[in-house]
Amino acid sequence: MEFRMERGALTTAVSRAARVLPARSPVPVLGGLLLDVDAGRLRVSGLDFEASVRVEAEAHTTRPGRVLVMGRRLLDICKVLPEGPVECAVEGSRFTVTADGSRFGLSVLPLDEHPALPPLPEVRGAVDAGEFAAAVAQVAVAAGRDDTLPALTGIRLGLDGSTMTLAATDRYRFAVRGLPFRAKSPDVAADVLVSARRLTETARSFGRAGQVDVAVDGGSVGFEHAGTRTTVRLLDGRLPRHDKLFAMTDPKVVAMDRAGLVDAVKRVSVVADGGSPLQMTFSATPPDGSVLLQAGFEDDVASQRLPAVSDSAQEMTVAFNPAYLLEALSSIEDTTVRMKLMGPGQRAMITGGEGPGPATYQHLLMSVKPPLL
Repeated sequence: MEFRMERGALTTAVSRAARVLPARSPVPVLGGLLLDVDAGRLRVSGLDFEASVRVEAEAHTTRPGRVLVMGRRLLDICKVLPEGPVECAVEGSRFTVTADGSRFGLSVLPLDEHPALPPLPEVRGAVDAGEFAAAVAQVAVAAGRDDTLPALTGIRLGLDGSTMTLAATDRYRFAVRGLPFRAKSPDVAADVLVSARRLTETARSFGRAGQVDVAVDGGSVGFEHAGTRTTVRLLDGRLPRHDKLFAMTDPKVVAMDRAGLVDAVKRVSVVADGGSPLQMTFSATPPDGSVLLQAGFEDDVASQRLPAVSDSAQEMTVAFNPAYLLEALSSIEDTTVRMKLMGPGQRAMITGGEGPGPATYQHLLMSVKPPLL
């Protein structure tokens, strides 16, 4: 094997494939990246027990061949190479990397011990890469972090004709985002659960341009974008349905400037030690009302008042975990945020406040009992 390519292209291919490599593995070959070069194309592949990645890039091929080397060590080398062309070759039992006078040699791993990459499932359709990356980032904030409840660490990926639905919950909040899906056939349908961490890593690697082919079968979900192919094993279980949970009868609806509210939450929650609640008291005078944010107890307290447009003359006080509230507000892209409130200790729906149609992103957050300030 012998090939040449630009340092930037090689580093990008290696870093994308290396993201699935396990940090520690009892099976050494699972820490390896498989490099396969032939007919002007380099394919870099990596996998663990949950996911796999194959990245293709252009390369000037002198001798075709395949080699397996430790992936993270190769990535470390790529990061420190000088800019310009890089020469790579297998010389005996070493894989050499040469660029502008610098030279590295890596021991090769046994090819026959490396598992084969799983095949890409059946392609069901395509989605815009930028919209998909943004949607995954929005819902992932609500996914659980407790590995003892693995289903809650996942993101539900639902396909229904021309719509993709992403959803996540940790029992205290529930985020849902819908986006357009270009199905291969009108009867396309799927409802699967994917690791939020894996899906976030995958979506970030796509960038913001082009389209992503989405493939699903009974055991895995796959994505293909701009020469990168990824598969992720599905999680067992299902998330609870959100339809009835999101239905609210006669809520109090309040609209506020999102950026101003984010800044105020950050400012006031400085004194909210130990995750103590942040209280929001909405004034009783529509439409030129206000909201008073308060946090802290006894000696250390903070407050700030902001304009808030309300549809009701009813005064209401609710309280939230400040970190959860901030994550919900930060995941909204509109300049205005809208909150539907049922009352203290009850559900609150947070959405963007712009556009005549239904919100594409909805974030349900459970309020808590307001503290005595």
